[in-house]
Parts: sequence; C-alpha cells; structure tokens
Amino acid sequence: MANEPIGKLDHIGIAVRSVAEARKFFEGILGATFMFEHENANAGYKLAEFELNGLCIELLEPFGENSFLHNFLEKRGEGMHHITFNVPDSKRKTEELKRQGIRMVDETEWSPSSYESFISPRSAHGVLIQLGNGYPTLSYDPAWSKGRK
Repeated sequence: MANEPIGKLDHIGIAVRSVAEARKFFEGILGATFMFEHENANAGYKLAEFELNGLCIELLEPFGENSFLHNFLEKRGEGMHHITFNVPDSKRKTEELKRQGIRMVDETEWSPSSYESFISPRSAHGVLIQLGNGYPTLSYDPAWSKGRK
C-alpha cells in the first residue's frame, strides 16, 4: 500500500560557485524573478531565492573552504544540491521515516513551529531530500517577506 504524498514541493536547491553569475542565467535566460537573498556566515553559505512560474529555485553559494557547499562543488561541480518538501509536521514525519529504516541527517529544530531534516541520498537514490515546516526552512514562508534576511 502506498503512502500519502510526503508534502508539497517548496524549492529546488542548486549549488553554484557564484550566486551573482548564476543569477544572470536564471533571471536573464530562464526569466526567473528574484525573491530574496540571505547570508548564513555561521553555516558557510549565501542563498538567493527565485520564482519561476510557480517553482522556487534556491541558489546556494559557499563561504570559504570550510563550507559543506565547497566540498560538494569540489566533488560534483555545480548542479542540483537538494529538493525541499513542505511537510506540516516534519518532526513527526522524520521520526516515522526513521522507524521505517530511512537514514536521516542534519535534523534541526529552529523553533516550536519550525523543524527540518534531510533524507540521506543513500536512502533516496542519490537525491538529498529536505523535509521542513516554517521559517527559515521554507522559501515560501511569510516570514521571509516580513523583512527577515
């Protein structure tokens, strides 16, 4: 018996060496519309969000050689890094998936209303899948448009 769909696609994360360079392509060639930019120096990355006909694209640029993105780019080059699903109770769903033997990595509880986790690519046929709810995980969370950057 099949499970219910895990959630709605929130965004696709793409690792790039330079957000400024990649932005030229996604805006100028594909016609994406800039939404917002955010820097997380502690985690070692900068991101920029773009809307493209109902799809959100997240460009991720590393800060320095200690960034997880630097290692990703060195091994794989630019390209898709992860896909993110809006899962209303992602903490409960994460526990359920672990009971099913799915390998989870990098779980973070941002607040009582915001939780994120990642399904390991080893459990998902080579794809890193982020599950989350609330700010700052979801690109379409209303908190981003209220001046949080």
